[in-house]
Amino acid sequence: MKSAEIRSSFLEYFRSKGHECVPSSPLVPGNDPTLLFTNAGMVQFKEVFLGREQRPYTRAVTSQRCVRAGGKHNDLENVGYTARHHTFFEMLGNFSFGDYFKRDAIHFAWEYLTRVLGMPPEKLWVTVYETDDEAYDIWIHEIGIPRERLTRIGDDPDGGSDNFWQMGDTGPCGPCSEIFYDHGPEVWGGPPGSPEADGDRYIEIWNLVFMQYDRDKDGVLHPLPSPSVDTGMGLERLAAVMQGVHSNYEIDLFQNLLAAVGRVLGQEDVQGPSFKVIADHIRSCSFLITDGVMPANEGRGYVLRRIIRRAARHGHKLGMNEPFFHRLVAPLVEEMGAAYPELARDQTQVEKILLQEEERFRETLEHGLKHLEEGLERIRDKTLPGGLIFKLYDTYGFPVDLTGDIAREKGLELDMAGFEEEMRQQRERARAASSFRMTDAGAVAAGLSESRFVGYEDIEAPGRVIRLGQGEDGTPVERLQGDQSGSVVLDTTPFYAESGGQVGDTGFIEGPQGLFQVTGTHKQGGVFIHQGQMVRGSLACDDMVTARVDGERRQAVVLNHSATHLLHAALREVLGEHVQQKGSLVAPDRLRFDFSHFEPLRPEEIARIEQLVNRAIRANAPAEARVMPIQEALEAGAMALFGEKYGDQVRVLSLGEFSIELCGGTHVRRTGDIGLFKVIQEAGVAAGIRRIEAVTGQNALDHVARMQSTLEQSAELLRARPEELTERVRQLQEHSRSLEKELEAVKNRLASQAGSSLTDQVEDVGGIPVLAARLDGADPKSLRDTVDQLKNKLGEGVIVLATAREGKVNLVAGVTDAYNKTLKAGDLVNEVARQVGGRGGGRPDMAMAGGSQPEALDEALASVKAWVQART
Repeated sequence: MKSAEIRSSFLEYFRSKGHECVPSSPLVPGNDPTLLFTNAGMVQFKEVFLGREQRPYTRAVTSQRCVRAGGKHNDLENVGYTARHHTFFEMLGNFSFGDYFKRDAIHFAWEYLTRVLGMPPEKLWVTVYETDDEAYDIWIHEIGIPRERLTRIGDDPDGGSDNFWQMGDTGPCGPCSEIFYDHGPEVWGGPPGSPEADGDRYIEIWNLVFMQYDRDKDGVLHPLPSPSVDTGMGLERLAAVMQGVHSNYEIDLFQNLLAAVGRVLGQEDVQGPSFKVIADHIRSCSFLITDGVMPANEGRGYVLRRIIRRAARHGHKLGMNEPFFHRLVAPLVEEMGAAYPELARDQTQVEKILLQEEERFRETLEHGLKHLEEGLERIRDKTLPGGLIFKLYDTYGFPVDLTGDIAREKGLELDMAGFEEEMRQQRERARAASSFRMTDAGAVAAGLSESRFVGYEDIEAPGRVIRLGQGEDGTPVERLQGDQSGSVVLDTTPFYAESGGQVGDTGFIEGPQGLFQVTGTHKQGGVFIHQGQMVRGSLACDDMVTARVDGERRQAVVLNHSATHLLHAALREVLGEHVQQKGSLVAPDRLRFDFSHFEPLRPEEIARIEQLVNRAIRANAPAEARVMPIQEALEAGAMALFGEKYGDQVRVLSLGEFSIELCGGTHVRRTGDIGLFKVIQEAGVAAGIRRIEAVTGQNALDHVARMQSTLEQSAELLRARPEELTERVRQLQEHSRSLEKELEAVKNRLASQAGSSLTDQVEDVGGIPVLAARLDGADPKSLRDTVDQLKNKLGEGVIVLATAREGKVNLVAGVTDAYNKTLKAGDLVNEVARQVGGRGGGRPDMAMAGGSQPEALDEALASVKAWVQART
């Protein structure tokens, strides 16, 4: 059973049990700032479990894409070296929000595994929490699992338990019941709860969590009024079981990706760890980029950059000295694009970003090699200092193992103790900064008060440099100079930091002795970090500077951001109040807006939406921003985006009376500034989620001009005026259909004539008329028609006709009623097809087949007489 089939069967099974099939949420959690990435199926339902959010359903099922590559849940270093660790995986889960509880959850799980998937019951082992008598009794008395295959698991010495789940130190929690699959005695390991439980024989495949308590601050468990269910089952693990393999990397999905890695790298043996690392990492990197994460020096972007570089490093180890990683996106889309259409939609963008990042890393390798060579010249005691190893790793992104390879070639040892001490100090610095930061990249923000942002009013402002960071990882320094890259923190800035879908500002920071080009602006907490590179001179801490935003770019972004608000309002007016924003991108060249909706938009709906937005633009209404208490804003009708976290005071943006939303972004002064709004694409992102891409201002005018040019060129080709194109195309379609009918009639006449001439080739085989012949040039339908005509003409007999074209073989066999009880057409056509590399089937009187070896066709047809003779 293929991975895609397992995913579909799981969703369909629970849909049949009354569950709402909910799309996978993005890898960036919209409703949980404590998480780096979505790492479990329950993440998108956390607020529901906590009672803070209501959904229109009480049962849900998902196949949730997850990433575990940073923060508390980090499997990165194990990937490629174990059978089941991944940075990216899919978690199948069914959920009950105060609806069914233990009995139904257990029965659902058992029925799905044993009846739907057909797993042997004797292969399944179960654990329950040691005091959960209710679950124990259900498994023993209702499911009928033998007692020797059911284990009670208690608390670990540290107080935790594999069979008791909790959301945090306080809040919802409850016992678990885990289901294990026994791979058999040929694999080492003991059953769950035994001293050998860490072996690979018994593998956990499903965890059923029964949330029935609320733990207070004193650790006391209080029964929840509405107990709930949260389950999780890794698709890859389940596929390994269903496909009879021990490693997740042996399932169909990974085998296809590993084969693609081998093709790209030009290698046949793809069983080594490096191949597995690359196959795993292309999944996490592609999906992270699709969900809006971009390579960066901090937070989520840093984790993505680290994964990309890890894949590139393993490619380098395998001898690949040019960018290759981006070439694996297409095979991934082929493998997973049907389940996740957004992956196919963003394929080109993902490829571009991966290529740029890999090229950038290769430059990093070149710089690192240069500094390593300089360091090697100063070595006197055959030991590479830990400080140099750390600097190469931290400042230049130079992999430690690559440093080790080069050092060993020189006969040098590595001072790994010194390196680890440098790493320890770095982690100490990192803990003082953002909770999302994985390295010292955000140290430039540590301990600073929030930046004063004046960019709503001005795009140029004076400020003071209060912190500088050097290199991609932001090592704090007192001065940036030459062509160094780094980051700058000002006490006051007009630069908008990337947030809420709006890209960060670019521009320049000019000081008394130098000029710094800002290529991106981000926030670490409330501190604005300007990233970029020195253009000339130097910049030092405490310098008084002038910060200038790229006004033209900011204005293009502003037009698109304000247009997203108008678009949101228009969508709700045209489609209904169910429309909610599910994500956005506001860039200088375009806007992208994701929203909840159950079907593709019709052309007239898109036209109506454009009409409403452009009407609001022509109204030239003022844009008014006010800061007020959130409750007051909501009562005033402001739309709050689902999943966003808001403080007590919020910024409310009104665009006339047409739109009012909570928003911290930068916007036009009047709606008329937008000029023109034009939708360029509408498509599905996932089940129930649609996406509109649009352009505004000059970009919209350019788009209209291109469309007008295309229209005029098409009209010229068809010798019609532009306004006549629709009618002209209709006429051509009708003419084409008429020609197709004429062609079909000609084919039928030719088939009839060919059938008449073929009767001369009929041979008698034991008293049975047998005809096996080629009819080159015919299509499959013509072959069928000719066989029917020959059956009528002969009255009785056995017929096989074949045609070969474009490297393929088509076969049709026909047997009249007098003989098809013993000489079945399906058996005959399969026998002939087998000889030409194919197969087929059909009714006893008529069957079809195909093949891929036309060079063997004549010999295969010659075997028909012997086949008939052997059966009479």
